[in-house]
Amino acid sequence: MPAGGERPVVLRLAGITKRFGKLVANDAIDLELRAGEVMALLGENGAGKTTLMSILFGHYVADAGEVAVADAAGRLEPLPAGSPGAALARGVGMVHQHFTLADNLSVLENITLGTEPLWRWRRRSGEARRLLDRLARDAGLEVPLDVRVGSLSVGQQQRVEILKALYRGARILILDEPTAVLTPQETDALFATLRRLAAQGMAVIFISHKLGEVMALSERVAVLRGGRKVAELATAATDRETLAETMVGRKVATPKREPMSPGAPLVELRGVSARLPGRTALERADLTVHAHQIVGIAGVSGNGQQALSAVLAGLVAPAEGELRLAGGAWPGADPTALTSAGIGRIPEDRHLEGVVGDMTAAENLALEDYAGQECQRWGILRGQAVRARAERLIAGFDVRGGGPDHLTRLLSGGNMQKLILARVLERDPRFILANQPTRGLDIGAVTYVHDRLLEARRRGAGVLLISEELEELLTLADRIAVIYRGRLSAPIPTESLTVRELGLMMAGQSRHAA
Repeated sequence: MPAGGERPVVLRLAGITKRFGKLVANDAIDLELRAGEVMALLGENGAGKTTLMSILFGHYVADAGEVAVADAAGRLEPLPAGSPGAALARGVGMVHQHFTLADNLSVLENITLGTEPLWRWRRRSGEARRLLDRLARDAGLEVPLDVRVGSLSVGQQQRVEILKALYRGARILILDEPTAVLTPQETDALFATLRRLAAQGMAVIFISHKLGEVMALSERVAVLRGGRKVAELATAATDRETLAETMVGRKVATPKREPMSPGAPLVELRGVSARLPGRTALERADLTVHAHQIVGIAGVSGNGQQALSAVLAGLVAPAEGELRLAGGAWPGADPTALTSAGIGRIPEDRHLEGVVGDMTAAENLALEDYAGQECQRWGILRGQAVRARAERLIAGFDVRGGGPDHLTRLLSGGNMQKLILARVLERDPRFILANQPTRGLDIGAVTYVHDRLLEARRRGAGVLLISEELEELLTLADRIAVIYRGRLSAPIPTESLTVRELGLMMAGQSRHAA
């Protein structure tokens, strides 16, 4: 493969524009990708990255502009608009953040699903197996073909997704937040695979909010802001601070955790077990969260975090063990009682559990306080008071994208999260359950959330931070425990931990592991 600029262009986006009503999601974006290149695509939430990739992959049709993909002879030819099938046929593959695999089928069945004619009376699994063995060997993606996908680790499932794209002849690979649920060791293995594929001529677009990973993997970075391409930089000629500032249009100050002495115990778990249908159970967990303290919970998704969160949010009662709040009795499996007792809840899924999308911002801000004197009088909601309160919180928490009467589902992810923070932190809770509070957020929104959690810690709150972002845990937490297959390790002071050690604990391979 020729080096540098001599490498052939395999993808060209020219003047791509897409409008949704008055919103211009993509504004005359030009982009080129060369064979064997790894390009990172950066931008704030709502900057237009997903829309642009959806146009490339055929899920959306651009209002203006053209997508051209190189054919087998290397000639750039226009790609038919609005056809994922045409994109696949021309060698464009996409690995989504949330995998599209059938857990009850084998790896081989998942990869070959939909690639054979319906009228063929017998599957050619032998040919598929030989091709997959070669592809896996060449790309360093070894995975057992006959096991059920549901029994694989998250990292192995991602290998299956990449193999599925390679099996379909992908020459351009789009990865959307590919490391969101991986351990550091799995991330290293993924990057080794992508470098290997690039060396063989694969062109890769890597969408991520993790600037350290962007710096480690990509050759070039394209930055979107407000629907426009505002920068295109050689990775070697930039740094994380410059990229962060380019994304958000201002300097981004990294929050610092100040040393503080822990206060009195706020929340105590003593041998607590909990069961959730279809989820890993929590097994006899012991944990204490003090005032002026953030305790982090690390773990690969699906290892019992949901059960732990459900107990502390009042959604399920523990099957055994004891919970205590500030030395007294736990209010029970009653979200309303927990809220009244001074517990704030930032849920894992802001769309499903955090807000009601078809309600206004003002209505969502009042959801946990509608019985308070400010929001109602004699059982009748005070509309003007609810709206005035919402205006104050929207201004105070910098919620952008609409006022009190704006439908919440129309907000970006970062602004929706700010709305939830406003609702929770306005009540000055003494204990905060923060479950994946920055998942999918850009650097500006992440910094804002971190600042607010550290501010709550300074005021005297105790915070339980459940996160799959190890940098986030190492930045914010005073102590970190790891959850693995439902068992919780003893919390360890953050200063004595490294990313590597945490990754080993998350995989159950460390002396500290549960």
